[in-house]
Amino acid sequence: MKYKHKFSSKQLVIKTATVGLLLNMLASPVNSALADAVKAPATTESGTAATSKTGTKATTAVKIPSVESLGLNLKSAVLLEPTTGEVLLSLNADVPLPPASMTKMMTEYLVTEAVNKGQLSWDKKVVVQENASKQIGSRIFLAQGDEHTVKELYVAMAVGSANDATVALAEEVAGSEQQFVALMNETAQKMGMKTAYFINATGLDRDDMPAKFRPDTDRETVMSAMDAALLAKFIVTDHPDFTDFTTIQSYKFRERDKAPMVNYNWMLEGNKDVTNFKAYAYPGLDGLKTGHTSNAGNCFTGTAVRGGMRLISVVMGADSEPHRFTETKKVLDFGFNNFEIKQVVAPKAVIAGNETVPVLKGKNKDVSVVTDAGVTFIVPKGTVSPQIKTTVVTNDPSTLVAPIAGASKVGKVTYSYQVEGINQVQEKTVNLITAEEAEKAGWFKLLMRAIGEFFGDLFKGIKNLF
Repeated sequence: MKYKHKFSSKQLVIKTATVGLLLNMLASPVNSALADAVKAPATTESGTAATSKTGTKATTAVKIPSVESLGLNLKSAVLLEPTTGEVLLSLNADVPLPPASMTKMMTEYLVTEAVNKGQLSWDKKVVVQENASKQIGSRIFLAQGDEHTVKELYVAMAVGSANDATVALAEEVAGSEQQFVALMNETAQKMGMKTAYFINATGLDRDDMPAKFRPDTDRETVMSAMDAALLAKFIVTDHPDFTDFTTIQSYKFRERDKAPMVNYNWMLEGNKDVTNFKAYAYPGLDGLKTGHTSNAGNCFTGTAVRGGMRLISVVMGADSEPHRFTETKKVLDFGFNNFEIKQVVAPKAVIAGNETVPVLKGKNKDVSVVTDAGVTFIVPKGTVSPQIKTTVVTNDPSTLVAPIAGASKVGKVTYSYQVEGINQVQEKTVNLITAEEAEKAGWFKLLMRAIGEFFGDLFKGIKNLF
């Protein structure tokens, strides 16, 4: 007796479809099977993101004191770590105030830029014009027609805060002081300075400028402590040789001068053996610029480095010349006593949960990935395990097609960290790169993979029918 198996109509449809699809796939060109194999997984966005926290509960050896506990008697102050941009101390830091000769930091920056770009040379002779010769306040008594090198005038500006030397340099760079002022304001915008506005190269009040060379506007030069710190950050970062000038303790401009000019910065570390200044000398301090007018009071942008960490401090509106330095000491001590630079993530780090990314057409279906750089944050001194937030974004999976070279960028990782009691969040983004080459698979392997995936999906679909 012959046994005849009877299929239900549903089973017959499924079986017929299965056989038909298989025959069609095998009969089609290889490229058809490969196309199925490289189909990107479904995604609702161009990439995928994951967020996690690394590190255990933060342990600190110090408790950060409040700014109020320092008893600062100033109009404003700020303390900045330049490599992370972290603001460690802020007192009315965004209030625009007259900066007096701290304005010259921008002039110094732009003159150095001109030298570095080949527009000027340090030994070029500058002929002093009328505007420079008529400057008042701190000056080296330049006469119209005098000739001095760019370097000589720059030292006079950096050490003696000479207004006439400053204007002579500004005119040499831009043709006139007001054209130079336009460059100053343009550069301030590019730097991200939010309040800075300049009317001259020196920081003098408008009424103290030579009448013939005053700007049409009735505005005055202003700059917040935060903007001054930002400007200082660009100086120490873009022109690391700034100390060649700012650490000069005294300078004799002309042989006939009876005495050399003395650096207005009493806090220079080099002053530790100078009788008049040793009470103010600060270890590691090597810049940057003082300022004083009756409207501005006494101001100082200082910078010091200790243990590999540089800090930038700004104090504005101190009530005396010595006071601007004693208040700066409080601000810098606050930073060096309570904070340190720490590498929180090493280069070539593996991100937990994101050890690999999928690869299409590869010998392997995924490839190992690591970060391309380390991450450094400023943390409270003694911190063992800072709590770091990690956000990973990978490239659109459809773009990750073998072959992929080693060290290829396949995403990015953003690390963020916030010191308790400080509003600003430190953030650093690094690239996520392949740790090795992702080789392309041969056509046969891709075909077999496509067949396997096809039947896997098919049988899964059949199972779900019942």
